[in-house]
Amino acid sequence: MTDPAPPSFDLIHQPWIPGHERDGTVAEQGILRTLGRAHDLAGISGDVPTQVFALTRLLLAVLHGALGGPRDLDEWEQLWTEERLPVEQIADYLARHRHRFDLFHPAAPFLQVADLRTAKNETSELSKLIADVPNGVPFFTTRLGGELSLSYAEAARWLVHCHAFDPSGIKSGAVGDNRVRNGKGYPIGVAWSGLLGGVLLEGATLKQTLLLNLLPRDFSDYARDPHEDRPVWERDPATAAEEFPGGRPPTGPVDLYLWQSRRIRLLADGGRVRRVLISNGERLTPQNKHGVEPHTAWRRSEAQEKKLGSTTPVYMPREHDPDRTMWRGLESLLPDWSSRQGKAGGRFIAPGILEWLGHLGNERILPPDHQVRVRAIGMVYGSQSSVVDDIVHDRLALRTILAGRDATGLAGVAVSCVEAAEVAAQAVGRLAGDLAAAAGGNGDGPRNQARERVYSQLDAPFRTWLLTVGTGPNEQQLQTTWHKEVFRIVRAASGELLQNIPPACWEGRRVGTQPSFTAAHAEAQFWRSLRAALPLAFADEPEKPAA
Repeated sequence: MTDPAPPSFDLIHQPWIPGHERDGTVAEQGILRTLGRAHDLAGISGDVPTQVFALTRLLLAVLHGALGGPRDLDEWEQLWTEERLPVEQIADYLARHRHRFDLFHPAAPFLQVADLRTAKNETSELSKLIADVPNGVPFFTTRLGGELSLSYAEAARWLVHCHAFDPSGIKSGAVGDNRVRNGKGYPIGVAWSGLLGGVLLEGATLKQTLLLNLLPRDFSDYARDPHEDRPVWERDPATAAEEFPGGRPPTGPVDLYLWQSRRIRLLADGGRVRRVLISNGERLTPQNKHGVEPHTAWRRSEAQEKKLGSTTPVYMPREHDPDRTMWRGLESLLPDWSSRQGKAGGRFIAPGILEWLGHLGNERILPPDHQVRVRAIGMVYGSQSSVVDDIVHDRLALRTILAGRDATGLAGVAVSCVEAAEVAAQAVGRLAGDLAAAAGGNGDGPRNQARERVYSQLDAPFRTWLLTVGTGPNEQQLQTTWHKEVFRIVRAASGELLQNIPPACWEGRRVGTQPSFTAAHAEAQFWRSLRAALPLAFADEPEKPAA
């Protein structure tokens, strides 16, 4: 009898990244084939949307490493105009680092620590690794029933995802990590991408998607030295300990794309991964990382400024709100609008990739009416960030001109139209609440339900309207069209509320400071709010009588 050969899984050539064909079918492919066929693929997929974010950043890191850049706008434009990515150059680069892309390499397994162990040699079940199986509350019950195990391809995807989105909480205490106390690794926070309101640009093909997110090394605030800002496989293999006590600063965007937030070791048996060990990795705080992290919007935090005693603005990643569609946060995505709020001390900083999109438009590399999808992906955590509560996933299509620094007021028009929709939806909600209060009930429930129903009805029309911005109509026409569309939807919603008013609404009750509040007062307040929100919709509408 001889010992079985140790497992091996070559991520460069073995299939593991799900690629979307243009006909809708999905097939797994290795890194090299995925990049070699990027011009034919519609995109990549994953077990959950956050996996797509993590895998896309992996592919970006490969491209940055293989190209040594791109160096500047000219080199980027050449990549854009070529039919396919430079696969020979990519293949040569991956061949030079092939030992670092083996999932089970004995000395340097991909994104793992070969000799990672606890003092008692404990390991964990794979629910610790898989985001769709939070402890005790599995999202996908098809994984239940018997021992949980993963194919090598699945395990590779979840490994990349874990470094990006692993929840906080106590981790296994690894031997060699001087932060361990009583055998435990105490919380250092969620993994890096979990702190972000992730934003990716999407094109018609995977090649376009990757290039739209591939910032040249001389671009604006994200300028980087490729000799310093290197992907993880060009750095020394990690050990159980932190690289530097207290944590090291990131060297640039490429470093962050595969930031090793955890120390991990996969354990395979019988051709499948069956156990895992996850310990704390590189800690990283999010304050003012907007010069190195281009895939999120940023918000100014006065609370952080006060906490840190900072006399200069402190910016934090703007996380996605699971209860708020992407278009309602449009103001933080548009560089022109953010810059008009003031570069130093403004409320928001737009994502670096939207700055880059605007630069491509300004330099006429992309035409002003070129359509790009902005994809929002993020993780929502609960219970002290130790469990996964939800995954945010949304898409919004817009024209390149909207991302330009010289958007000639179009960005302001788009943001003002979002605000008009918000105020109109709130007016309907207030009407529902006031009618309930006039009838002697509690208005909170009806108010929230009516408002959210209007937001839902506005969703598809706004996405359609946004694609007309930058295609011909002037600013006045754009605003008028949207105000009238919102008015149409809101008038129908208010009509339903006013159609069957109970008699109690007319008796008059004390509501707030008003001693005798009726349905007539509620309706009058509604119309006043609506006129203020949508003035361009009322040109041909008669005045509503005041109560």
